[in-house]
Amino acid sequence: MSHRIRPIVCPPKYVVRDRFVPRIQPIIQPVVKVDRLNVIDVPRHIVRPFRKRVVVDPRIPRRFY
Repeated sequence: MSHRIRPIVCPPKYVVRDRFVPRIQPIIQPVVKVDRLNVIDVPRHIVRPFRKRVVVDPRIPRRFY
């Protein structure tokens, strides 16, 4: 007399084989080019010639202090 045992039923196991396919995704990155002109103050010395006439009278005695 053989008694049959009822089988145990388990939930299924999944075997997944992942594959990847490359796909191009455009990325837009704006580039701003800036031309800068920096103005700096540079001193410029302007010399004007100045001529002065001085008359010295030798007959008047000079005082020395």
